[in-house]
Amino acid sequence: MTEPSSPPPSRSPQWQPLAAIDRRVAGVLIEKAKTTPNAYPMSLSAICAACNQKSNRAPVMNLEPDDVEESLDRLRQIGAVGIIEGYGRVAKYRHYLYEWLGVEKVELSVMGELLLRGAQTEGDLRARASRMDRIADLDALRSVLTSLKSKGLVIALTPEGRGHVVTHALYPPRELEQIKAQHGSAAGAGAAAADPVAPPGAAASSAPDSRAPRASDGAVPELLDAMRRELHELRLQVSQLRSEVDDLRNVVERTEEDLHRFRHELGG
Repeated sequence: MTEPSSPPPSRSPQWQPLAAIDRRVAGVLIEKAKTTPNAYPMSLSAICAACNQKSNRAPVMNLEPDDVEESLDRLRQIGAVGIIEGYGRVAKYRHYLYEWLGVEKVELSVMGELLLRGAQTEGDLRARASRMDRIADLDALRSVLTSLKSKGLVIALTPEGRGHVVTHALYPPRELEQIKAQHGSAAGAGAAAADPVAPPGAAASSAPDSRAPRASDGAVPELLDAMRRELHELRLQVSQLRSEVDDLRNVVERTEEDLHRFRHELGG
């Protein structure tokens, strides 16, 4: 599923830090333009409903239409969003985030997913962003992330490797420092658990630990890893199905609005 159009950036990026609500609204416009192009541009009510979805959102929000309208006004003032005329009495909104961020097609999908959920591992990010534009594997995602990092739009929160966590750079400075500190503490705790420091006075020994798992025990952790991976994939599938249901709900809402407008124009 793709947008009706995905123009390359035609001018210097204009991006700047955004408040939490503004990030959510921007992420919604990116997502819906790509996943439900027939329901895009979007009305205020459709954007509000999408912002408050319980699937594929972190944190879950409970915004009022006034909150979203104020956010759209802020995003319009900085050139990230615009109103499209020709939809009757119902105002419709679209994003200009290709130009505003200075990104290409798949890069915008990755940014959209980060704006909707914040920090996440490369594996989760690839699976979720692939709802908007297909990302074949982790190597393909890493190539996109390298480009976004070079543009200053994505930052690493943990060392590269398994479980590598990244996020976008559109947080206000204080919030970004808090997020870096949280993941830095988590990374430090994980490293300490993986490499515990011997207590003072303990003698180093090269003798094998009699409590260590034997080679014959290897099947158990492998089975647990396989079960965790399967559970993780099932959760992602459920999340994607919920998102698709929400998208269909927005299409129905758009159709109802169009029917209402047609009746009004026909004098019904």
